[in-house]
Amino acid sequence: MKYVKLLSCLFLAVASVLSVSAQSKKYDNEVIKTIMARRSVRKYLDKPVEHEKLEAVALAGINAPSAMNRQNWAVRIVEDQKLLADVKGMCRNAPNLICVCAPADGRFDLDAGLMGENMMLAAQSLGLGTCIQTGPIRFLTTDEKAKTFPDSLDIPEGFKLLYVISIGYPDEKPDAKPRDTSKVKYIK
Repeated sequence: MKYVKLLSCLFLAVASVLSVSAQSKKYDNEVIKTIMARRSVRKYLDKPVEHEKLEAVALAGINAPSAMNRQNWAVRIVEDQKLLADVKGMCRNAPNLICVCAPADGRFDLDAGLMGENMMLAAQSLGLGTCIQTGPIRFLTTDEKAKTFPDSLDIPEGFKLLYVISIGYPDEKPDAKPRDTSKVKYIK
């Protein structure tokens, strides 16, 4: 019985991956292809991202929708390798880091999330890998080893560091994880 359940789970996982893969191939659309190709990258080459590419990623981010077009966010893109040296282990050893801040009251976290997705998709389209992370926030904002990091970001008054996005040239090509298409229901 145990093996039957295991085989059933394995079959469903493979079927889900094949289904997502087949669905992405049926669209001849660069945006959908980019969305379907994006994966969380956790290993990066030791090569900083060119400033021009980081600018393009940031521009895509700030063009995300926001409530009443308030654009209530702050983005800090860390290129300073000395600043990154103390926190690199917490951030997947990425050569660059995007820090996304939002008002501390939490009312605009969704807007900041939409901005992050735009940046990750733009990065994917430029051949870069990304990984969104909330885990390092506590370390980055409270640990003695990262003491200078939050001050260096010049976060606006009343804002908090919401999440970081590791960004760089990927040193891995992760496979797609299964997606549960049963979560989508069409109401006709």
